[in-house]
Amino acid sequence: MRYSGVSYHGENIRPGIEGGKYMASNGIRDRVAIVGMGCTQFGERWDKSVNDLLVDATKDALASAGIELPMVDAFWLGTLFSGQSGLTLSRPLKIDYKPVSRLENYCATGSEAFRNACYAVASGAYDVAMAIGVEKLKDSGISGLPGLAAPSDGTKAPLTAPASFSLLAPAYSKKYGVEKDQLKEVMTRIAWKNHKNGALNPRAQFRKEVPKETIACSPLVAGSLGIFDCSGVSDGSAAAIVVRAEDAHRYTDRPLYVKALSFVAGPANGPMDPDYDYTTFQEVVVSAADAYAQAGIKDARAELAMAEVHDCFTPTELILMEDLGFSARGTAWKDVLAGTFDLEGELAVNPDGGLKSFGHPIGASGLRMLFECWLQLRGEAGKRQIASVGRGRSLALTHNLGGAPGECVSFVSVVGSQPSK
Repeated sequence: MRYSGVSYHGENIRPGIEGGKYMASNGIRDRVAIVGMGCTQFGERWDKSVNDLLVDATKDALASAGIELPMVDAFWLGTLFSGQSGLTLSRPLKIDYKPVSRLENYCATGSEAFRNACYAVASGAYDVAMAIGVEKLKDSGISGLPGLAAPSDGTKAPLTAPASFSLLAPAYSKKYGVEKDQLKEVMTRIAWKNHKNGALNPRAQFRKEVPKETIACSPLVAGSLGIFDCSGVSDGSAAAIVVRAEDAHRYTDRPLYVKALSFVAGPANGPMDPDYDYTTFQEVVVSAADAYAQAGIKDARAELAMAEVHDCFTPTELILMEDLGFSARGTAWKDVLAGTFDLEGELAVNPDGGLKSFGHPIGASGLRMLFECWLQLRGEAGKRQIASVGRGRSLALTHNLGGAPGECVSFVSVVGSQPSK
């Protein structure tokens, strides 16, 4: 299927998208560049406070860009649970009377901070901006996310995140005729891949390969999801320095150019919609289409060097391969088993280990994904450096979703190491 000049594998796109009904953004292609990034180690950081994590990520980002803190004109901080207001950042950094905006948008919080910083620079309001995300979840004393759910009208099912996302697996199995044992093998391989990649990453929460047998036989958490099908709960911070593209080479000789930023929120009626079948995230389909149109991408699988996607649970990554257009509908499971998305595969997905192995401190995850793009496209990823960059591919994608199947927000960005010709 084609829309807005983009080749897409999806089959369940709602009427109206092909004509551009849902594409409201004009984009800021090549108007903003990333000139510095920093990222802490993710994990159970009992040795670090929120303040410590923010300071560490900021220092690394500033050093990467070769600037001092006073040169940053404005700041966007993303955090879900680890602070309120801009004081969360201005206090530890001792920022003198500059704008600091605190943002939250579920698991896309770090990406939202980046999007806002980029738009501020593109508008000409500021010359240098910083986006930073942080979350400290382990000190809460519980294994999941802290906080109380907001009051609702009673139509929302009281499901945990693993229970909600566990519905994806049997739905996919039924719709595409994939046997239960076969799908378990697919989910196991996704977890195995991401742990294998994370074992090469010194910043990852989990830095050991895990045998497929261990993954497949792990205790069940919800439905068919075992422990190794679920992403890590962790502490961490990541930051990016952005400037206008024409100023980028004042700071670095290898900037990354922002090609696309797309963010959408859906109507959240999936759980009440009899037509919703739990085999797609429509919000992802729409945000991907928008991002590809902004970036001028015709065939994502063939043009991207890598993708960092929101693998909160293994069946989520499977379905995202189709929603993002990397696989045709009903075929991603075959591509997973074929190694298409391995580090050395046709399109490396989550080369840093993803949420599964790197960890998922909510406010930092979107910027952590960009950090991997920064390393890979600059040839600085070490043992996990992907070969496609050496072969000339220069584009990378990041994706976050926040919420649950049928009721979520979705963010897709595309960055590149070369300006458009």
